[in-house]
Amino acid sequence: MANRDPYWMSLALQLATRGRGFVEPNPMVGCVVVEKDELLSSGYHHYFGGPHAEVDALSKCDPKRLADSTVYVTLEPCSHFGKTPPCVDLLLRLRPKRVVVAMQDPFSEVSGRGIQALRLQSIEVDVGVLGAQAQELNAPYLKRLAKGIPWVTAKWAMTLDGAIATRDQDSKWISNELSRGIVHQLRSGMDAVIVGIGTAIADDPLLTTRLPDGTRPARIATRVVVDRECRLSPTSMLVSSIAEGPVLVACSERAEPERVRNLRSSGCEVLMIPEPEVVSSLEFTLRELGSRRYTNVLLEGGGTLLGHAFDRELIDQVHCFVAAKLAGGAKAMRPLAGVGKSLMREATELDNTTIETLGDNVHIQGIVRRVAARD
Repeated sequence: MANRDPYWMSLALQLATRGRGFVEPNPMVGCVVVEKDELLSSGYHHYFGGPHAEVDALSKCDPKRLADSTVYVTLEPCSHFGKTPPCVDLLLRLRPKRVVVAMQDPFSEVSGRGIQALRLQSIEVDVGVLGAQAQELNAPYLKRLAKGIPWVTAKWAMTLDGAIATRDQDSKWISNELSRGIVHQLRSGMDAVIVGIGTAIADDPLLTTRLPDGTRPARIATRVVVDRECRLSPTSMLVSSIAEGPVLVACSERAEPERVRNLRSSGCEVLMIPEPEVVSSLEFTLRELGSRRYTNVLLEGGGTLLGHAFDRELIDQVHCFVAAKLAGGAKAMRPLAGVGKSLMREATELDNTTIETLGDNVHIQGIVRRVAARD
């Protein structure tokens, strides 16, 4: 019989995706239990604080059938007490014949200890089956652990000639309802939605998540405004809707104290950026969000903030909505301002791209390709 490990691990990876938006800051994990190429049970991590994938799958099994079974899990079983007991203890108690792990967990409190514990008790462990796919699945989790900042998804809508707003900064609406529905789906899985103060003033957005039929979003995103001078008005839609979700305003420690007091008294959190960090306000804000274990953030504009993020290589993923419209004008606003690239051969490329038609809009998404630094 051909090696069936990739088949069963693929199923575990598909199950893991069901936890997207619900399990963060934990990783998405799936698990299947197999005996002699027969699926005994399956499970996944449903929500943060809930049973892990191994517990979900193994709880559905007849313990008598586990002695000759193989457990496929997309991430190394945890070996520490967190919200739940260590999964490796359950495996050691039930003693399946074999455990197949897609990838080792780089989290410092696990990091190979779960695999080692199983091997020390003579349970066969294989690591690396569909490892690249497992890393791709949990790229946001892995980035936060490695760099201390969230996965940054940039989103913008533009006309066919590349404008995100007209010469008079009007942008409502470029995209159609289908595209805006996708954006709300995106927001529903985010820890934060970030805009610059220019967008906050020009568009006066809500930045809340509104799903069809009143469906509850997986998460309530913190709405973040990068606002060095603390210009956000207490009467803005963001502040007025504070009951619908938290608002964080990142401003310079030199901002006018009365403005800061007004926002705080309106229910906003104001993050004070030390003066030496003001030139990199977005990075400072992302580091702060990372320290709070925020895993996914959506960067919604405007062009200045998106351009800054692009120049600093802070963007990991892109969602672009192109409308069949023309705005024209040399002064129309572009999605990525900033400095940009000097040569077309240096242009950033996207991997894993998908393109879909949404009525008279086109939705393009992909992962930013990282190019190794040249000598």
